[in-house]
Amino acid sequence: SQSLEIDLLLRLCPDDEDIIYQIVDLLVDTCATNRKLLHIAGDDKPAEVVCSRFMKLNADHIRFVLKCLAENSSPIRNMKQYLLASLYNAPTTMQLSYQNQTNHDLAMRR
Repeated sequence: SQSLEIDLLLRLCPDDEDIIYQIVDLLVDTCATNRKLLHIAGDDKPAEVVCSRFMKLNADHIRFVLKCLAENSSPIRNMKQYLLASLYNAPTTMQLSYQNQTNHDLAMRR
């Protein structure tokens, strides 16, 4: 949880305290499993790989997931799976998402 920078997250996102703790619990539960494979984003992935990626998450990744949750207007049928997929993919999609938003904002100003 040190790499997640929980104290920083709670200072930056005080309104999301409950969600932050739910995310931490989900990460801990997921990495504490005895299962060899975990179902993430429609694929069975080795638990070692999933936990390794989760261990690399930081406050920026969690804030990105919180932002995605806040902006999502569609109903989420399986919140656990949605969060697991979002957290797993955050390191690879966060920069692309921010770049896309920047490009969109710049295009709107023209």
